[in-house]
Amino acid sequence: MPSVTASFIRATARAAGLAMTEGDAILSDGAVVQRVRASDSGLAPNMEYFALIDWIRATQDDEAELVAAYAEMIEPEDLGVLGLAVKTAPTLRTSLELLARYFRLLSDGAAYGFEERGALAFLTVEEPNTPHPTQQFRNECALAAIARYIRHYISADIRFDSVSFRHSCRSTPGAYNTLFDCEVRFAADRCAISIPRTMLDAPNMSGDRAVCTFLTQHLEQELGKLRSESPLGVELLGLLAEALDNGAPQASKIAAQMGMSERTLYRRLSNEGLTYRDVLRQAQTTLAQKLLIDSDFSIAEIAFLTGFSEQSTFSRAFKRWVGQAPAQFRQQRSA
Repeated sequence: MPSVTASFIRATARAAGLAMTEGDAILSDGAVVQRVRASDSGLAPNMEYFALIDWIRATQDDEAELVAAYAEMIEPEDLGVLGLAVKTAPTLRTSLELLARYFRLLSDGAAYGFEERGALAFLTVEEPNTPHPTQQFRNECALAAIARYIRHYISADIRFDSVSFRHSCRSTPGAYNTLFDCEVRFAADRCAISIPRTMLDAPNMSGDRAVCTFLTQHLEQELGKLRSESPLGVELLGLLAEALDNGAPQASKIAAQMGMSERTLYRRLSNEGLTYRDVLRQAQTTLAQKLLIDSDFSIAEIAFLTGFSEQSTFSRAFKRWVGQAPAQFRQQRSA
């Protein structure tokens, strides 16, 4: 199941004036207002992270200000070994290459691509095939944090060519131009920050090639481990999403499709801290949200497409999952 480092969660909470305990509690004025479960590895479920972001956004008057506050809160050290490698990389180019190559160690819900083309270089957010609506806000925070890192740790004189997002602007466009100090385009064909290639050789203030090489070797080992593992939950999520329009599939049928017994499927999911019902719910939630936002299907049709035989059953389940009725969710996102 997609997950994200708890460091991003803590930075988001701090940006909103909240605190996060060493456990899983989000505090406001000393009272617990939200909980996000982080594993021993420091990763938390994406859906819980998105739920927290949505709750925080509902309490804020200006999203652009919240994005700016997040960028000020997150530091390279918050990203563990990857952050230290990026910070000690000899040049801006190396920093961006490291971020693109190893970011999946921090989150399997998004990735970066880095390319140099013509006079420009692009660091692009590569979103999943079925992005969560809250991914848009997270992308704004991510690129703002990268822009702040470049100016703070490399050079305040670096100027970006442009910043672009695929989604429409939900705040004042001028606020984003001020935040990034360049043209910011919304409803664009990519989510990216573009930089003149002539600036890629700018040295990191904390650059140390020997330290960076040592840290990169560690990152490569961790990436190798990640590649050798078979994330059954991710594979199952994809299969369920494809099968839902024929009703919620039985575990035995999906297990046979995956070449294993139902008992083996349950055991392997348990080893990943998951249940079949968990993954089925995520598949239904993700698909329902995408259809409510990106399609003109009626709620009854969406209920059918997500594996429900009755609209009323779907509506009750959806409200339990996201805290809003389907019609309310669609209306709010459209607004």
